[in-house]
Amino acid sequence: MNHVPLQLAAEDLSMFGRDPWWLVVIKAVFCFAFLMLTVLFSIVWERKVVAWMQLRIGPNRHGPWGLLQSLADGVKLMLKEDVIVRRADKIVYVLAPIVAAIPAFMAIAVIPFGPAGNEISIFGHRTTMQLTDLPIAVLYILAIASIGIYGIVLAGWSSGSTYPLLGGLRSCAQMISYEIAMGAAFASVFLYSGSMSTSAIVEAQHDRWYVLLLPVSFLVYIATMVGETNRAPFDMPESEGDLVGGFNTEYSSIKFAMFMLAEYVNMVTVSAVATTLFLGGWQAPYPVSAFWEGANHGWWPMLWFVLKVQLLLFFFIWLRGTLPRVRYDQLMKLGWKVLIPVSVVWLMLVATVRALRNENYPFQDIVLYVGGAVLVVLLLSVLADIFHSRRGDRDGEEAAEGAKEPAPEFDPTAGGFPVPPLPGQTLPPVPRRRSRTDRALIVSGGVDTVRDGKEADGV
Repeated sequence: MNHVPLQLAAEDLSMFGRDPWWLVVIKAVFCFAFLMLTVLFSIVWERKVVAWMQLRIGPNRHGPWGLLQSLADGVKLMLKEDVIVRRADKIVYVLAPIVAAIPAFMAIAVIPFGPAGNEISIFGHRTTMQLTDLPIAVLYILAIASIGIYGIVLAGWSSGSTYPLLGGLRSCAQMISYEIAMGAAFASVFLYSGSMSTSAIVEAQHDRWYVLLLPVSFLVYIATMVGETNRAPFDMPESEGDLVGGFNTEYSSIKFAMFMLAEYVNMVTVSAVATTLFLGGWQAPYPVSAFWEGANHGWWPMLWFVLKVQLLLFFFIWLRGTLPRVRYDQLMKLGWKVLIPVSVVWLMLVATVRALRNENYPFQDIVLYVGGAVLVVLLLSVLADIFHSRRGDRDGEEAAEGAKEPAPEFDPTAGGFPVPPLPGQTLPPVPRRRSRTDRALIVSGGVDTVRDGKEADGV
């Protein structure tokens, strides 16, 4: 059997880092303007689409067809009074919106808008349609996304209020539980493409996109990117029903606007990452690329990239207008008990397939080995479910037998503040008002009827 050495990080990044300083500035300004314009459009588009789903009109006053509504909202927020609460840690309180907003803009630096070759010319200088690229570009994106969460956590802590603190803690727990599954989904892409460079990953999808080759990784990432951006139905840090507004309750004016800006910029960023890793990046879709050779050259790749990003943004809006907010325990259960095990098992299967292909095993043997591994995992999961159900029935019988004994008395306010009961503890009965027949009849004025007199005498 011939052994073919596996080549990793073989991408050629020599075309990056050669632009003059003025061209780097132009690219950076373009990335910033692309994010800002996409955010302004996304806000109006979200309100229009949700209004269409709910049979409403939506914004239609500011600008033609209401397109300037998001700009009007931004001006309104800037003109509002900027309040700093008295009990806040002022330095952290002011820096938290900045920490949340700045990392959201930084991830776009390694996203390719077009081919890595010098396809376009700007003022007579040939350059790539990407600000820069790194051998570990996707790890850079993960690191930047993790930093942005600290802004939300610090905002909740520095406000000096209880409910913003709960929103910050929810965001921290949500980040931890969903970052693991996201990293496993990215690792599958690394294994299949043999690179962590974004431009090399897009180039590796020239024949088939990874959404077809790695569908489980794509679905896991879709779920984790909704959780990472705190969007509905996973908007637990901003749950109005129990947190009034979440981590940003004590913020106003421009600082509140920066939190909203960070949320929408993060939506654009994760959509661009999903497009780059799974949807072929800047490459034209199959029907177009089949009969048009120039679809992936010149400025056309930027059009395909923008269209794919807008489709994913519509997916965000569709979720918000369709699904209700889940409970927090359901959110944690999905992250720890579903997404992480599925992503890890899928990563092991992808690694096994890549190892067998590197060893030149025939396709039939690979399918046999992978199918056998899947059957073993399914069998073990069925056995675990049977054991768990039997154990649950046994625990239920023991609990029923123990329920016959009087439960110990539980005082919810023994520690000075009310606490919920633990399993097996019951709250004391709540005192009720006396029934209508036991209460005295209150009559305004004198007794005028015989019936009123009888009822008064009965009392």
